[in-house]
Amino acid sequence: MFSDKNIISVTDKAAERVKYLINKGDVNVKGLRIGVKSSGCSGFKYNVEYATEAKDFEETISTKGITIFIDPAAVMFLVGAEMDWSESKFSSGFDFKNPNEVARCGCGESFSVSSQ
Repeated sequence: MFSDKNIISVTDKAAERVKYLINKGDVNVKGLRIGVKSSGCSGFKYNVEYATEAKDFEETISTKGITIFIDPAAVMFLVGAEMDWSESKFSSGFDFKNPNEVARCGCGESFSVSSQ
């Protein structure tokens, strides 16, 4: 088990957006699940989805009035990361500042981590 601070931190803006999404979601939504999927030209993509229950072996982070579930396969990629929310004239979404990233693709959709 990790302590909340060891896996991922959540900015106030991200927490407010998570609250909004949970309230907008189905009545059974308990939080958001963060994972990592193989994708893009750099190798991995962050995946954020509604969570209606904790899955086996997931880490659960309760902070700022929200619950974040971390997919067990993603923990090693997310340790020390910060989740933020950003909005601009043309886009909006969760941003991850991740010390484990060694590269991002040009469009910012995917990232890679060191294999060492």
